[in-house]
Amino acid sequence: MEKEANLTKRGNPNHPAPGSVIDIQPIRSKKDIEAIKQFLSNKPRDLLLFVMGINNGIRASDLLKIKVGEVKNLKPGQALKIREKKTKKMNILVINKAVYKALQNYFEKTNSTDDYFLFRSRKGANCPLSVMSTNNLIKSWTTAINLKGNYGTHTLRKTWGYHQRVTHNIGFEVIAERFMHSSPKTTMRYLGIDKDEVHGILMNEI
Repeated sequence: MEKEANLTKRGNPNHPAPGSVIDIQPIRSKKDIEAIKQFLSNKPRDLLLFVMGINNGIRASDLLKIKVGEVKNLKPGQALKIREKKTKKMNILVINKAVYKALQNYFEKTNSTDDYFLFRSRKGANCPLSVMSTNNLIKSWTTAINLKGNYGTHTLRKTWGYHQRVTHNIGFEVIAERFMHSSPKTTMRYLGIDKDEVHGILMNEI
């Protein structure tokens, strides 16, 4: 397990209490997102993982299987076709400007060949981070900036969906299509913002 992710349950305030219902949250504040980017500024692999995750909305298990050669020559606007591990369906990972910048930073500061996993474990062998290690990394990042709540691998995916809806006003139907959810209602529950929106529209004056 990654050294920086080696947080015990008792030592990590973002680890849910035994027996509690785990409700993994998105990172709602742009200020907190920028704080995590700053915290990871000297960790190009982790910064890329965070930026790529919150800008694409795909599962961590699908991010972790990407290899260097698959994205090395991609430019902003281009995409990588992937087959989702969970659903076995085809999906795409898009390189927007933020992801491209993080990729270039990664390639400048790391020595990786095309067959290396992009998010390689530091154990020595060419193997990717595990989902569990990634989960602990994300918890460590949110703890480092004193962000309270439950966070984990789904945080990256949920953060993308949350800001598409709240910041960019994208409809649940479109986000559900990206998530490959069966209905927009499923997406509303997944992002946990349906009740907030209902309360919000009731404040609108007619």
